[in-house]
Amino acid sequence: MIIEFGHGTHVGLRREHNEDAYHGDAALGLWLVADGMGGHEHGEIASAIARAGIVAAVEQGLALDAAIDDANRAIIEHAKGRRESLPMGTTIAAVRLRDHRYEAAWVGDSRIYLWHAGTLRQISADHSYVRTLVEQGVVTAEQARRHPHRNVITQALGVTDPESLRVERVEGPLTRGDQLLLCSDGLTEEVDDATIAAVLARDDLGAQECVDQLILAALDHGGSDNITTILVRVR
Repeated sequence: MIIEFGHGTHVGLRREHNEDAYHGDAALGLWLVADGMGGHEHGEIASAIARAGIVAAVEQGLALDAAIDDANRAIIEHAKGRRESLPMGTTIAAVRLRDHRYEAAWVGDSRIYLWHAGTLRQISADHSYVRTLVEQGVVTAEQARRHPHRNVITQALGVTDPESLRVERVEGPLTRGDQLLLCSDGLTEEVDDATIAAVLARDDLGAQECVDQLILAALDHGGSDNITTILVRVR
């Protein structure tokens, strides 16, 4: 496969520090976004540990979901050596490309989207309180976007016990023209799926230009959180 990818991160307009971390490696076929939680020197450490651990594990041949499990344990062990009471956690959204197929795995509410045949579809499923409400029919998907507890997540690396951690994964084929978008909730909090789809549909923009447009859109709509976006295109 010929891969083009763009990437970017921004602290946003209301935060002093960027606790997101990301990685992109076309040779390894690995891309990931981690959204740290717990404040400066907590969230940013958790997301950095997750990134480094997953990259190293995949380089050594470990499966993506197993690499994420190991990262969870590594963050928990690191936190045990610190005396602060603040939690140290991170979401993770990761994609591995091999043999014209993708494998996606995630924990938390950082998202993975697939653009295929002119249609955008979220292939990850948020580990969040409002997702549970939507599945139970208590609120609609549109109401969930405005729900006061929409940022409450139910699973996170470093916070969820290893025996309770649920790394979800999906896989599927990739064809020419497909695109995979990975992002922290700093993007999806401000930019709806229709706007994301409109940017990805533009043939006149390269992958990096699309990423830049999406980050600018999130900033224009308030930039309430750190914003991290990766776009992977199959050429």
